[in-house]
Amino acid sequence: MNLDKFPRYPLTFGPSPITPLKRLSAYLGGDVELYAKREDCNSGLAFGGNKTRKMEYLIPEAIEQGCDTLVSIGGIQSNQTRQVAAVAAHLGMKCILVQENWVDYADAVYDRVGNIELSRIMGADVRLDSAGFDIGIRASWKSAMEEAARDGGKPYPIPAGCSEHPYGGLGFVGFAEEVRQQEADLGFTFDYIVVCSVTGSTQAGMVVGFAADGRARRVIGIDASAKPEKTKAQILRIARHTAELVELGQEITEEDVVLDTRYAHPAYGLPNDGTLEAIRLCARHEGVLTDPVYEGKSMQGMIDMVRNGEFPKGSKVLYAHLGGAPALSAYSYIFRNG
Repeated sequence: MNLDKFPRYPLTFGPSPITPLKRLSAYLGGDVELYAKREDCNSGLAFGGNKTRKMEYLIPEAIEQGCDTLVSIGGIQSNQTRQVAAVAAHLGMKCILVQENWVDYADAVYDRVGNIELSRIMGADVRLDSAGFDIGIRASWKSAMEEAARDGGKPYPIPAGCSEHPYGGLGFVGFAEEVRQQEADLGFTFDYIVVCSVTGSTQAGMVVGFAADGRARRVIGIDASAKPEKTKAQILRIARHTAELVELGQEITEEDVVLDTRYAHPAYGLPNDGTLEAIRLCARHEGVLTDPVYEGKSMQGMIDMVRNGEFPKGSKVLYAHLGGAPALSAYSYIFRNG
């Protein structure tokens, strides 16, 4: 496997830390050891997160092409767009963000706080659009790029979650390499890795990266899209493409993509009671914040799997914390009593 042939622009602090979740593990019976790899602490750029890691492999191309504007898309409370805005500011580029109405949720300040607030503070041109949720390429995003070009700029497209970008999976191949180095220091290897999946390239990169040591099927994706067939197909497609890019030397099969579909309900961006319980459990036992859209659902899935005995006794499980806590303030009414 050869990741080093791709140029990387450093946007993160370096390897994100792995920390034990001792009190949560004990609360859940102590038979399974839980750890978290903290992508939510991976950068000084507007709270970082998983897309910041991905953009390290996209930005060299934008610079090489002489682009002056990053154009991206997401929901109103998109973590992706906040991270793109931060990277653009860091590089001295302009930023256009298309923010669509992906979540059927009403809160008086939903479009003024959290991620979108940070993007505006960082100077991004934020454009609200009424279109609903989808993980594919969007007309509104294409239109924004065309407009930037007409205005004399040179736009660089960064699709939702970086996932449709040809290099979108590379960052999380690197994640797996990083985990292996950290495992050597820890003196053990993780039996399972739990990760949230929506647009697919985070899990796809992990599947490829961990396939190198036979652990592709130990990467357990927790669907938060509520469109699991489309998400799973996208993960598989991106993983296969990424495997070719890095010369993995083996085929990624459908069985290599494990996607648990039990936790996405009622819809993308809307938490269920189990999601809210998981957010509170993790916060109150560890001081670690997860959000209602992504990490709350993957935390819910991991907690449920421990409770149900789905991890063998003695397993060491790594929770990939992808970030997203800035969105919590957009759900302030739900958490008005904590």
